[in-house]
Amino acid sequence: MKNNSFSVQELQKKLEYYCSYQERCHYEVNNKLMGLTRNNDDINQVITKLIDNGYLNETRFSKEFIIGKFNHKNWGKIRLRLELKKRKISSKNIEIGLNELDDKKYTNKLEDLFKRQVDKYSPKIDFYSKKKIFDYFNYRGWEKDLIFKKINSLS
Repeated sequence: MKNNSFSVQELQKKLEYYCSYQERCHYEVNNKLMGLTRNNDDINQVITKLIDNGYLNETRFSKEFIIGKFNHKNWGKIRLRLELKKRKISSKNIEIGLNELDDKKYTNKLEDLFKRQVDKYSPKIDFYSKKKIFDYFNYRGWEKDLIFKKINSLS
């Protein structure tokens, strides 16, 4: 059952805390507020205050999300773009975030991950192994042309 007895100040305080321990996007904050109140005026007022006070910034969220998921979950650009679209981030902010990824670092990460995957299946790299390697990178959203280029270099 929803508790609709929160004042705007209480909602703002709760959401400031929610946004302060992890970077959030508007979509996540809106969902959290919908769980606390159904009053759209209160929701809009709290979101506006969060933006004004610097707790909510979609460009900053996009950059942090991309760097974090790239470094810790080894996601490629396709998966990063898809996950940000799920969170209703604008194309402009997605591109700003993706531009934060250094091309050299991106390529080095692919090389490192590919070497680790190949080492898993060495010394016998057969069709099955190549499919497993492809699936690993495809699931993480790496570009198919880069994956095929690396797999074809094994032959």
